[in-house]
Amino acid sequence: MPYKERDISKLYYTMGEVSAMFDVNPSLIRFYEKEFEVLQPKKNKKGNRLFTSEDLENFKIIFHLIKDKGYTLNGAKDHLKQNMHDVKDAQRVIASLENLKKFLLEVKEQL
Repeated sequence: MPYKERDISKLYYTMGEVSAMFDVNPSLIRFYEKEFEVLQPKKNKKGNRLFTSEDLENFKIIFHLIKDKGYTLNGAKDHLKQNMHDVKDAQRVIASLENLKKFLLEVKEQL
């Protein structure tokens, strides 16, 4: 069995790291945290938000629904409440397809 490199992921991401990942202001992340129940980052003693990979996945779903698909805040809330499992499955499929595309583009460049 060939060696397969694993991506090393952190347990917690800071507010600055998350805002850089999604290229948004921290205020938008705080706003979504107040509006959506599924986005609940942990806070340390100082009050700094620490996001887990599950929080990042939930934020990615919310961000995709609002920015890409054009849902309103209430529409995105309703959609998440009714179809959370389906939305998470669809997001996983999209992420795996993006990884596959990235891999194939790297292979193409090496040829």
